[in-house]
Order: sequence, then C-alpha cells, then structure tokens
Amino acid sequence: EMQATRLCTSGPTRPVQDPGTNILGLIVFCIALGATVGQMGESGKPLLDIFTSLSDAMMIITKVVVWFSPVGVMFLVMAKMLEMEDFSVVAGQVGLYALTVLLGLLLHGFVVLPLLYWLVMRQPPFRFLVDMLQAIATAFGTASSSATLPVTISTLEDKVKVDPKVVRFCIPIGATINMDGTALYEAVAAIFIAQVRKVPLDVGKVIAISVTATAASIGAAGIPQAGLVTMVMVLNAVGLPADDITLIIVVDWFLDRFRTAINVLGDAVGACVVERLSLRDLEKPGLGSDSRGSKDTVITSM
Repeated sequence: EMQATRLCTSGPTRPVQDPGTNILGLIVFCIALGATVGQMGESGKPLLDIFTSLSDAMMIITKVVVWFSPVGVMFLVMAKMLEMEDFSVVAGQVGLYALTVLLGLLLHGFVVLPLLYWLVMRQPPFRFLVDMLQAIATAFGTASSSATLPVTISTLEDKVKVDPKVVRFCIPIGATINMDGTALYEAVAAIFIAQVRKVPLDVGKVIAISVTATAASIGAAGIPQAGLVTMVMVLNAVGLPADDITLIIVVDWFLDRFRTAINVLGDAVGACVVERLSLRDLEKPGLGSDSRGSKDTVITSM
C-alpha cells in the first residue's frame, strides 16, 4: 500500500484540460448522416422532417435573438476593451488583421478566380468581370449571397450567356456551400486571434484551421455576418475561446461586404466552369433550350 501511494504521488502532475467539442468529428458525422438519410428514401423521411422542424425552430429563435444582439454585442466589446492592457496596440493589430483579410480577398477574387476562368474557358476574364459588376455591387451592398441570387442568375444568363440549366443548378447551390471569401476570412481570423492570445500554432493546427474553416463555411447561411456563427467552430477546433470573436466584431460588418462579393464572384466562375466541362451533356437532344422560358418563375421563387 505504501509503494502504491508513493507511485501515485511521485509522478509529475498534469493539469486536467477540457478537450472541448470535436468539431471536425462532428462535421464528418453530420456529412455521413446526411448522405445516409438521403439514400434511405421514404424510411428516412421522418428523421429528415425532425431536422427540418428543428432548423425552422432555430431560425425563429435566431430572429428573436437578433433584435437584442446590438445590446449584447456592445457589452461584449466593452468587456473585451476593459481586459486590454493597451487599447492602441490592439486597435493597430485589428487594423492589420482587416488589411490582411482585404488583401487576401482581393488576391483570390481578382487573381486566382480570373486565372481559373482563363485556364478553363480559354478566354480573357476581363469581359466576364465587367459583366459581373452589377452582381458584385449588389452583393457588396446587401452583404447577402441569398439576396443577390436573382441578380446573379439574370447576369449570368443575359450578359455572360451561360446556359440557364447550369445557372439555375449551380448558383442556388453555390450561394449555400461555395463560400470562398468566408472560408478565407475565418482562417485568417482564427490565426489572428491565436496571435493576439499568444497561442503557438504548429503546422497541424494551421491545417486544422484551414480544413475546419472550409467545412464551416459550407454551413454558413447566405445572410449578413453569418460567418461569425460558424467562426465558433473554427476556434473550438484549435482550442481558442469563442468569446474572442469580440476582437473582430468591430470590423466584421465592413469585411462581410467584401467577402460576400467574392463569394458571389466565385459562384459565377463555378457556373462558367461547370458549363464548359458539361458541353457534351448540354448538347444532347432533350436537354432542351426550353428551360429559359421558365426563367422569370425561377428568379421570382428565389
């Protein structure tokens, strides 16, 4: 008994740490569950109805919370400011963070995406960018991919001349799951918060941030500042406290407009790429050109 006591007390003490939520595991499980329920057909419909009702209930709760959010955000920001030893230093860091996000978004939107367009379409992207200006401006003004849907659809069909079947398939899906700007912003924000907190990030954690930011952006709604909600998942993935989001709330309303514009531009490029890669299928008889006739109905339903 004495030896057992000596063995228990002589070893090095290690602090007990809460591992937190396994966000990546949760995302993988949800993807697997969704795919399985989709393949179950009628037998999976009751479970699907439960999730649909739960989603509707959460949206109602969210609408109520939104009315009180300005007051809550004000107190969160004030509390974070009181914790700061030197507010001017943190303000400068937030400014550099905002500049980094803007440079990343501009690089992705006006270098990477046009380069992808040029490589696949085999034509200069300048005319395409000019044609998309109205959709980009609408996205910047509304900060909502969903609100920009009708403008994006009409621009691609009328100006860019993308096949209506491709447009109406790709753009609604892209507005939900193709969030290039949001993924970039969430990754940069998580790294910034870690640097402010002086939390070291190794290669594994940076990769985890990148993967989680990409996966979390897929679940972001096409509404203003929806990225802040999924940002919690990214922070939890690397063990950072969720309340540190208040560090970036001050500038998020501004950055949200830029990342929404890049999201919409990415959706448009994706539609063009899909059309290019599907030319043979689109030329098959029976996949007809009559789909353009229902354009007004589809846009109205958006």
